[in-house]
Order: sequence, then structure tokens, then C-alpha cells
Amino acid sequence: MTEIIRSLADLTGRYDAVFCDLWGCLHNGQTAFPAAVAALQCFRTTGGKVVLLTNAPRPKSSVVRQLDGMGVPRDAWDIVVTSGDAAQMGMLSGAVGRRVHHIGAVKDEPFFTDFAEDLADYAKSQPAIERVALKDATGIVCTGLADDLTETPDDYRAALLLGKTLGLPMLCANPDIVVDMGDKRLYCAGALAQAYEEMGGTALYFGKPHPPIYDLARRRLAEAGAPSDPQILCIGDGIATDIQGGISEGLDTLFITGGLEAERFGSDVEQPEQDLLDTWLASKQLSPSFAMGRLR
Repeated sequence: MTEIIRSLADLTGRYDAVFCDLWGCLHNGQTAFPAAVAALQCFRTTGGKVVLLTNAPRPKSSVVRQLDGMGVPRDAWDIVVTSGDAAQMGMLSGAVGRRVHHIGAVKDEPFFTDFAEDLADYAKSQPAIERVALKDATGIVCTGLADDLTETPDDYRAALLLGKTLGLPMLCANPDIVVDMGDKRLYCAGALAQAYEEMGGTALYFGKPHPPIYDLARRRLAEAGAPSDPQILCIGDGIATDIQGGISEGLDTLFITGGLEAERFGSDVEQPEQDLLDTWLASKQLSPSFAMGRLR
């Protein structure tokens, strides 16, 4: 049975590092959560490493700028690893060919130009990636919707059908289906990839819950001086991404019930009800190690 805990401090001394999700755990897309910031700062004061592990489709530099803009202090984290970073490696290695058609927003443009230090040299050593029209492409790179404030996957049906007809593989830079920005729910690249697969197309994933992002996170964690076999806790509000991914990696998990699934576990978002939680988790056939309402 999943143990409901009061705070991250309840687990002091048990973990060398946390892999912490961002959206729904540390911020809501607009503002940071002060209690979550304080919890991560406290974890670091005990010697733990904080890896911010996010399915954002952009490189880590873009995410760091976003965090700075929200006022998240740099002493709340050690490392940032994004689905965009892992997907960039896939793109550079030719996973969907060298002539790609981009589906995504202007804000995602750095995906094609801005590479983290550990990817930059590799990028220089590889043949150039050319962005082309869909009809001329060898594959699709999907970072999200062009306008996630107004569009839905239905707006992309014609383009996806053409891609499927042409037999183009899709590189999905963000496996998330939806995120909540403030009180508005937005579709992510994962929703387009899901629709593409339902049509019979092929989608390749690099973020949570898939292995590439965890491999990259472990490598960066080791480079930051973590023990050779660190005890890691995965924190997140996405049952099919953060929790499934952590469990698949053989890691302990902390499910934040007050995020995407906040309405399922009782009237007090800070205090999930054990019976409601257990019943819902049984329906998902998943058992996180721990749970709490909001990260604190």
C-alpha cells in the first residue's frame, strides 16, 4: 500500500537524489509553489542532489530561464534534464532522418539550435538537420501544438493523416498528454503522438516514462558527483509518466496527488484520503512508494 507522508523531510537520509517533476509539482506554468521550493532547498541542505526532470520539449537552458522568470531560486536545484535534451540526442542521431518537418510553437524553436554542453560537441559532429515541408520530410519532430492556448489535436488531423500516409516516423519531444497552466488545461506533444499512433503512425518517445531521459539524468547526476549507485526518489503528479517511469526504472516514487489528479482524492487537496487513493491506484495497477497532496 502506498504510504501517505506529510512532507519530503519525512524521508530525510533515505535518498541521495530526487528526480523531481516541474509542472504540477514545483510550479503551475505561471508561478512557483513556495512550499515545494522550500522542500527542495531543505533536501539539498542535507546533502541530497535535486535533479529537475521535466517533459518540457525545450533544451535545459530554456527551462532554466523559465524557472528564473518564475523566481525559483538556483539553490533549489542542482541539475535540469528535459525531454527536449533527450529528444535532441535522438534527432541528432538520425532517429527520424535528416529532413524533418516541425510541428510545434515558436517558443520551441531553440530545440533545433540550442544544445546543452554534453550535446553540443555531438551536434557538431553530425550531418545537419534540415527543416522541410511535410511532403519532403523523412520524419516529423513534434514539440507540441503551434498554439496550445486555442488548438486541440483535432486541428492537426489532416497533417497527421498525411504524415501517416507518407510513412513518416514522429519524434515526440514531450510525452505528456496535457498540463495545467493556472486553471487552464493545455494539450502537449504527447496528445498529437497518441493521435498519430491511433491512425497507424509510428511515434518515438524520449521523455518520461521512457528510458532515454532517465539514462541522461543518471549520467548528469554522476557528473555532478553523486555516489556510484545513488538511491533516487522520483517525484511527480503524472501517474503514467513520473510514477510509471520511476517504477519501470526500479526507483522509489512519490506521487503528488494535488496535481493533475487533484479532484480524485477528497475535498482537501493537501490531505488525500487513503481509501480513495488506494482504489484509484489499484485501477491503474500501480503502487507508488509514497504520496502527498502537494510537494512540501
